[in-house]
Amino acid sequence: MQSSPLLSSRPPLPVKAIYRPSPSFDDRTPNSMAASGPKWAQKTITLPPHKRGCHLITHKIMNEIGQDLSEFNCGLAHLFLQHTSASLTINENYDSDVHDDTETFLNKIVPEGRSAPWKHTLEGPDDMPAHIKSSMFGCALTIPITNGRLNMGIWQGIWFCEHRDAPTPRKVVVTLNGI
Repeated sequence: MQSSPLLSSRPPLPVKAIYRPSPSFDDRTPNSMAASGPKWAQKTITLPPHKRGCHLITHKIMNEIGQDLSEFNCGLAHLFLQHTSASLTINENYDSDVHDDTETFLNKIVPEGRSAPWKHTLEGPDDMPAHIKSSMFGCALTIPITNGRLNMGIWQGIWFCEHRDAPTPRKVVVTLNGI
């Protein structure tokens, strides 16, 4: 894979911080949420290699951010996958057939192999199809935070979708913002 000279010279940013301004008055007042000001937290989570397909990672994410998340009453959690051949999405968290069916669907609509029309095959026949699938689902999610929890529906879960045949560790930056 070729990389841009501008990007290859930059070291990764090690960011892990929480911003908490001092409240202007007692937290028990009716206006305490507005008075306490915004909070920020950010963590980079490394996912171990996953085989090709869609995988439920809600528990992994929660194990990594749960302590920081519990400090927010209202806000947003933003998850950003730092890769172009994998994706994040929210879907059913109960029946694993949904994972399999989603992978089947993606493979039918995005062909790969020698007969596929792709020019970009630097890393193999699954290279360009992985980029297309990643673009279809995207690399970012935004989830509301309510009372220290991710406010998803009961049947919703965070999915990580690996679109390559030879998986590698993947990084997800989680940023929490709120009050």
